[in-house]
Amino acid sequence: MDHRPLGRSGLSVSAIGLGCMGMSEFYGPSDDEQSLATLAAALDLGINFFDTADMYGSGHNERLIARFLKGRRDKVVLATKFGNRRGPNGERLGVCGTPDYVRAACDASLERLGVDTIDLYYLHRVDPKTPIEDTVGAMKALVEAGKVRFLGLSECAADTLRRANAVHPITAVQSEYSLWTRDPEGGMLDACREIGAAFVAYSPLGRSFLTGAVSSADSLAEGDFRRANPRFQGEALTQNRRLVEALADFAAAKGATSAQIALAWILNKQDRVIPIPGTRREKYLKENAAATAIRLSAQEIATLDALFDPGKVAGTRYPAAGMATLGL
Repeated sequence: MDHRPLGRSGLSVSAIGLGCMGMSEFYGPSDDEQSLATLAAALDLGINFFDTADMYGSGHNERLIARFLKGRRDKVVLATKFGNRRGPNGERLGVCGTPDYVRAACDASLERLGVDTIDLYYLHRVDPKTPIEDTVGAMKALVEAGKVRFLGLSECAADTLRRANAVHPITAVQSEYSLWTRDPEGGMLDACREIGAAFVAYSPLGRSFLTGAVSSADSLAEGDFRRANPRFQGEALTQNRRLVEALADFAAAKGATSAQIALAWILNKQDRVIPIPGTRREKYLKENAAATAIRLSAQEIATLDALFDPGKVAGTRYPAAGMATLGL
């Protein structure tokens, strides 16, 4: 497994990490024992960068990770996130980044995870009612208290990143980035280079759409949030499937899968980006890990860039309510 620096933290993480969200929520039913086996297999493959959040399954995901970490804590670079509040029944309570909430959320995550320190602690969404300086100031205090080692932001604007970094060094920024979500190329990747932060790409496989596995929204399980995602609906789905079919042809010519090419595109194009594809199954985990060995030429990268020109992708990446939480 290749490794990449996690910003200026001094930590080296696997070139591909593991997003754990789907092990608890959003993508239909999951099985804890299967998820634990996949987590163990990831570590065996050399994947040491694990990503969770307090809102995934309303705490279930952090508790699941806690079970996996027993006897393995020193082998894992652990990232979690806060800011998306959930109620006792899983209801959404909005975004919060107040200093008091920063402290309370961190203590709750530490308890659920069963650890003394979180390696990378992200603000999951920027709170529009709280100055970023106040939120990051409280996060800085967590570092000083030894509860957190490094700080990150998720789905923020480049200017917000710079303001946050002026309060305390930001080690990583996490946002959606893939062949069909190219927004970070509009300035965020440059901002990360400017301050020396890593960029962590979630949903690098387009929520599995780029793999060719999703034929229609109706094929997804009840409760799968993609059923309401604009990119998986109607004419947008039809248009986007044409792009995926072309990607499959490209991948076949390279002797790889579509998923591997989608990951290889990120890895070959961006030397500071760490994709964190999520999966609950060892089969796909191994397939994803093998993408680190694929080399793409500059011409091949340009071909993929043109194939997935943002103007060709139909639909927003979240429904309206989700888009409203992005601090871009």
